[in-house]
Amino acid sequence: MASERITLTVPGPEGDREVGLSSPNRVLWPEAGITKHELAEYVIAVSGPFLEANGNRPMSLERFPESIDGESFFSKNPPRGAPAYVEAVTVTYNSGRRHPQLVLTEPAAIVWAVQMNTIVFHPWASLARDTDNPVELRIDLDPHSGTDFSDAVPAAHALREVLREAGLEAWVKTSGSRGIHMFCPIEPTHEFLDVRHAVIAAARELERRMPDKVTTSWWKEERGERIFVDFNQAGRDRTMAGAYSPRALPTATVATPVTWDELDGVDPTSFTIRSVPQRLADTGDPWAGFLANPGRVDTLLEWWQRDLSNGLGELPFPPDFPKMPGEPPRVQPSRINPENWA
Repeated sequence: MASERITLTVPGPEGDREVGLSSPNRVLWPEAGITKHELAEYVIAVSGPFLEANGNRPMSLERFPESIDGESFFSKNPPRGAPAYVEAVTVTYNSGRRHPQLVLTEPAAIVWAVQMNTIVFHPWASLARDTDNPVELRIDLDPHSGTDFSDAVPAAHALREVLREAGLEAWVKTSGSRGIHMFCPIEPTHEFLDVRHAVIAAARELERRMPDKVTTSWWKEERGERIFVDFNQAGRDRTMAGAYSPRALPTATVATPVTWDELDGVDPTSFTIRSVPQRLADTGDPWAGFLANPGRVDTLLEWWQRDLSNGLGELPFPPDFPKMPGEPPRVQPSRINPENWA
């Protein structure tokens, strides 16, 4: 017996496209009862602001063949048989390997990704026309044990002021979970490692101002009950859920842009696949024109050099990176044998 299949008409820049959707009644979020068809209708509804924030850049797809309760995997390369409107660009990964990576440029491509069982969309910080130089500086404020979203809010406001002092304007969104994501549009004049160093400089300055509330400690055993400023999300091929991306969490929450004025009163659990389209219709997109006025990371890089001169060196990289110059030991501090790390 043939599996159920429907066809969706998806408007786009080249006119309407017909996109097939198999198993449209498969329930992807069991607790919320949200189906694959409902997810497809959601991405069509938010496709404009979604593409403004995430389009025309390398994209990794987090795919769930059954539901969020089942297994998942990441898909980076365009699969065989992908339609012509699903684009690709060759990128260089941390290993030095080069390979084509997916690029979404129109609404039909997002629906195609849903047909491929994508739930979470992970865009790079760079555009397809120049994949090596980011167009945004990203910082993830990650609540650690004993902290939550409400603890990340004052840290976000304080970090906004730090970034303003460095000549950058930050935009903010919920992570779709407990954290807060802050993005600053920047001119693509520096490669990923430089931008990561700029993020570290900002994070260290915030840590100096809020030592009891935030931390740059990579190792969880050192963080305590503080918000972790995740500087490694600024690295090459390191991604977080994009603006308006659903999350694979029970209530189908969405990583949602908000204004600074509303951040204090935000309930991140209220932004879901079922509520965000109406929010956009009522209030518009808080990130409209996000890339229109990029800043520069020069001041933050001066702070980075200042901290180096004061004895603050490189911070740990994620385990999938090659060993990097000046990097401290990739081992938990409590397990370091000083005799082996002279």
